[in-house]
Amino acid sequence: MVEIKVPYQVNGRQFEGMIVYDDSVKTKRPVIFDQPDWKGVCADTLAQAREVAGKDFVVLVADMFGTGYGDKPKTREQLAVGMKAVYNDLAFTIACGNAAYTAMVAEADKRGLIDPKKNAAIGYCAGGGFALEQARAGADFKAVVVFHVTNPNPVVPGTPCNIKGRVLAIHGRADPVTPKPMMDALEEELTKAKVDWHIVTFGRGVHSFCDQTANHPPGSAYDEKLCRTSYMLMRDFFIETL
Repeated sequence: MVEIKVPYQVNGRQFEGMIVYDDSVKTKRPVIFDQPDWKGVCADTLAQAREVAGKDFVVLVADMFGTGYGDKPKTREQLAVGMKAVYNDLAFTIACGNAAYTAMVAEADKRGLIDPKKNAAIGYCAGGGFALEQARAGADFKAVVVFHVTNPNPVVPGTPCNIKGRVLAIHGRADPVTPKPMMDALEEELTKAKVDWHIVTFGRGVHSFCDQTANHPPGSAYDEKLCRTSYMLMRDFFIETL
């Protein structure tokens, strides 16, 4: 696997995303824009990106927190502060997501790695909320897949839902961070907007079941089987859509 750093700027701040792909594959592949969880671009989230990429996709890992943010471990309290600073600023969330996507697609396309017309977005936890906000703002993703999304509903109530592609949310029924009423509200929003949406709910799933570092039961814990099933669902969804 190859990892290529891609710098970009937003409001004068420096950010650094990462292109992740298998360089043994010489054909162009679909591009997957990846919004990681609140840890940002770090060893853990890059491991997820490598697993998603495999031999089939080129994954673009977005940096929403600033260059070097993921280099040092943080407490959950520190991670929450960083996440809320992004989440509560909708204009920044969209601007930074767009800047990350534009910069990394340009670099990947220049290297002949991708078919930019075959594109999708994924997001984990807080990153799932960031991906949905970007899609609501009209980002041209053919599909959006979110895993145990933390903030599925618009940060600004009444935000127009201009999602252009299909949506798949994979969630845990026992997730205390994002309980069922929040997911019900997402269903209602997507239905009213006439989005082709699908929500898969795991009966025993709690929060962060695709994060191998999550170990805060009963609310948050990695589940190898649920994560493997999630990626199977994601890949099938992309095969149907892209």
